[in-house]
Parts: sequence; C-alpha cells; structure tokens
Amino acid sequence: MNISKYRKLTLIVPFTLMLGLGACEKDFEELNTNPNVAEVPTPSFILTNALESTIDRQFGVEASMDGGDIIVQHMAKIQYPDEDAYFFRTTTYQNIWNGFYAQGLEDFNLITKLGVEQKNPNYQAVGLIMRAYTFSLLTDIYGDIPYSDALRAKEGVLQPKYDKQQDVYKGILGELKQATTLIDPSGSDISGDILFDGDMTHWLKFANSLRLRLAMRIIDADPATAEPIIKEVLASPATLFQSNADNAQLVYRSAAPNNNPINENRKTRDDHRVSKTLVTKLTALKDPRLAIYAEKPEAGGDYVGVPNGIDAETANGLGLSKTSRLGRYFTRGEAPGVLMTYAEVLFFKAEAIARNRGLATGDAAATYNAAIRASMEQFGIEPAAITTYLAQPAVAYNAANYKQSIGNQKWIALFQQGLEAWSEYRRLDYPNDLKPGPEAALTKLPTRLRYPGNEQSVNLANYQAAVANQGADNLTTKLWWDKF
Repeated sequence: MNISKYRKLTLIVPFTLMLGLGACEKDFEELNTNPNVAEVPTPSFILTNALESTIDRQFGVEASMDGGDIIVQHMAKIQYPDEDAYFFRTTTYQNIWNGFYAQGLEDFNLITKLGVEQKNPNYQAVGLIMRAYTFSLLTDIYGDIPYSDALRAKEGVLQPKYDKQQDVYKGILGELKQATTLIDPSGSDISGDILFDGDMTHWLKFANSLRLRLAMRIIDADPATAEPIIKEVLASPATLFQSNADNAQLVYRSAAPNNNPINENRKTRDDHRVSKTLVTKLTALKDPRLAIYAEKPEAGGDYVGVPNGIDAETANGLGLSKTSRLGRYFTRGEAPGVLMTYAEVLFFKAEAIARNRGLATGDAAATYNAAIRASMEQFGIEPAAITTYLAQPAVAYNAANYKQSIGNQKWIALFQQGLEAWSEYRRLDYPNDLKPGPEAALTKLPTRLRYPGNEQSVNLANYQAAVANQGADNLTTKLWWDKF
C-alpha cells in the first residue's frame, strides 16, 4: 500500500438515536452541515474515514477484544472479567450497533451514491462491497436487522423495519454480485483507498472471496441460494484471493491516531491475556503459531493462558507478570486489521470439495493442507516447520468428519479475527470442546448478542416483530443460518 498517510475524522454523532436509525442519519447530517457553505462531497476523503472507522470498530474493545475474541476463547480477561462470563454491558450492544450503522454504513451509502452521480463505477463498487461487508458483520452478531429500511431518514423512514436474516443475506450477496459487474480495473481511478490503494483487481478478488464466505455461511440454511454462488466463484479462481498478497487487511500506522486499536488499548489497559484453551490446544499440536500469538510471561517460564469465565479474585490471583499477553505481532501500532485471508478461501474450497455436491473439483485433503500452510506463511513460519506440523496425525485431514478437521484448524487460523471465528464456530460447531467457565451466565457459548436497549424505546413495534420472527432476544437464540 503506497498511501503514506491517512487520518481519522472526529465527528459529533448523536448516538442517543432518539428516533431509531433513521433519526441517527437525520441528526448526523444536521449537526455536520454548514448552511453557509455549498458542500461538494469528496468520495476519497469519505472513503478513507469510512474504511478506518469501520475496521476500528470491528477490532475495537466491544466487538472483538471483549466480544468475539473472548466468546470464541482465543482470549481471556485477567481483570474486569464480566464479559468473559457473558455479562456484557448494555453499552456493548449499543456501541457496536451505533458504530457500524452511523460510522460505517452512513459513509458507504454515500460513496455508492457519489459513484453513480460522478460516473465512477469503481467508487460505486467499493461502496457496495463495504456496505455488504458491514451488514454481514451486523447480521452475524444480531440476526434480523434493519437492512432495506436502514438509514433512509431523507425518505421519511424513521423507524426502520427489521429484515429477516435470510433476506439480508440475499440482499448483500446481490450487492456483491452487482459490485463485481461494475468493477473496471482499467476504468476511472479511485483515491482514499487505504485497503487496496485503488487496485480494483484486488477489490474484485475481495468481492468474490466475500461472496464465497457468505454463501458458505448459509449453505445449510439455504442451499438453493448458496450453491450456485459457490460453484460460480470457485470455477474462476483468478477472481478470488490467490496468495497472502491478496489478503484484505488494513495496515495501520505506528503512531496515534492511525495505530491499531489493540495497540491504543494496551497503552492504558492490561486486561486481556491469551486463553488457557488456546495455549493448551496449540501446545498439544506443537503449533509454531503459538510463538506469534502469545508472549511468554514476564516472570519467565513457558506460555501460560488464563481460563475463561473465572471470577475477578481468581483471575487477579494468576498474576499479570505470570501469564501470557497477546503476541507482539498483534499489539504493534502497525499491526494489520484483517478482514479476510487467502487461507480462508482455501478452507472454504476444501469444505466445498468435501461436501461432495459438485461445488468444486480437487482434493479436499490437499486443499486443507494448503489452507494451513497459507495461514502459517501469513505469520512468517518457516517451510520446514510447516511440513513437520502437517505430518502430525493430530493435524491430518479426517475425510470422515470434514467439519472437525476444518473447524479445528480454522479456529486456529482465525486468531484475532474474533467475529469471523465466532461465526465459523457457530456454523461448523468445532472445536466442540469449548465450554463456558465456572462463573459464566450460560451453559454454552453465546450464539448472538442482544439488540441494543434503545431499540425498544424508539423502534418498539419493529423490534417486537424481529423477536417474534427470530426468537427471544437473548444470548442463546440461534441465528437463521445456524442449523446444527
């Protein structure tokens, strides 16, 4: 990425959402419009801010550090362990919801619109891709969400309906397909792109790789929609990620305000440790990624993970200096925020082959091994170490249970992609030995987050309709695509 500098915008956003998501859009525009200046929106400036704010939100405290990373037991808390026992703060639900809608989708909608108005289909495509990506995060966290009515205050929609998750998925898959038809690598340039530096071939690969991810997510719930998409994208490998050089990731800067959110958090907080679950599993497999994922304790000795779901006294008693912090690779200011990787594409291809429904050609075991190799190469593991790892019986592909093999290895590969790791755990149900800790509020891992409380105040009828369709608004109601 050749862009040498980008900066965050600090915007005053009325997160009280007094009249729902529509009102958020209306108030946002009123507070940020100077009536004495004729404004001409600049898509490049908007795109930079939209990308960073969305990725910041995804890898921030609520969604990942105290959210997906904890739920899927990659990480644990050694201080203030409420979230580790699934006692999530009400602000967690609200901040995730508000952040993705008001800070990301608002801008991606505008970029899409400006692409049309300024006759630049490449901007339009990028807006659609990131809009679909952001909606996929929201629906995989909550389930049914405002989609078709979202952010339509100018049209008078102040209390948006909740679309069924099945309809959200059909919608965003359609938007991604539309984006692929708009992209022209030799067409109009785009700027402000801190993800792919304006390279539309990379955006095309991301769009198709994301189509593969989302189609695989719903394959057990809606095979009629999913399978044609999977066949289409896997039949054209040149339009998918082909190496780690294609990975969709935001490479942050070393210093604030453009540093990785984890780096910024660690300047004042020391609440998180790698989990005992992670350390135990990777140690048993002699997985060389453990040295990347975790630091050895300051006090010396080998890696020590913290159990999930323990009380504050027990957690504090383990000792800050006697337990393993997150690896330096992830706590650097310039650590990447990873949206999707080549390894994921290979895992999906291996699964498509293993399902034996004519979705893809090739050898499932070889593709599975290639996925593990890609994950390790992503973190700079030496070839000899990778070969040794793959030769272990405990790592070998099990043709009789592809979900077990792929689920276990994908759980390792998706470390620090907490939301995606959580989604794939729910879909594949592996690793199947993840259990809540002794102080947990639940007897199984959460399957969704609750809707923010503000929705019951400002959008009650639509909230109630969503609950009637989806099920109780709690942490254990399964999403539509979570069939097993």
